[in-house]
Amino acid sequence: MGSTGETSPDRPGGARDRDSEGRARNARPRDGLGRPLPHGADGVPRQPEGVVRTPEETVAEAQRLLDEGKPFHAHEVFEDAWKSGPDRERELWRGLAQLAVGLTHAARGNLTGGARLLRRGAGAAEAWVSGAGQALPHGIDVGSVAAWARELAGDVERTGRPVDARARAPRLRGPAAGS
Repeated sequence: MGSTGETSPDRPGGARDRDSEGRARNARPRDGLGRPLPHGADGVPRQPEGVVRTPEETVAEAQRLLDEGKPFHAHEVFEDAWKSGPDRERELWRGLAQLAVGLTHAARGNLTGGARLLRRGAGAAEAWVSGAGQALPHGIDVGSVAAWARELAGDVERTGRPVDARARAPRLRGPAAGS
């Protein structure tokens, strides 16, 4: 492995997984929290990378994935938005992606990392709102989402137990707006 140039015996033909453009990409199936499963196992379909969505589509797709207990996959949707959207919104989408990754880690049992990412994402999204002067960008209730993140961070630190990602998913547009 590694510097010897060997490849994984698990992979068909021993070749390194690559995407259609030749970049290394792990093709192992993943569970709902994004953890790799053995080759050949049934996993959750991965989010395609590089999808350009409208902000409305981004919020709707991310909320659907969060509601299904798939915050890792929601993070990939937010990541696409930060990479393909306007530069002026980059930090908003990055902050939301950090929140989704924080929930992922809290659900996987990485409580310290999860709490840290939840707080970092909340701060980043709130800082963007403050700088942009938009209280509800694309209908996202950033204040409520940030409060959710900080509460969840405190809960995982207090209890010392992983959370149920589906049960603890945020409402991006607040409790009354739904998805």
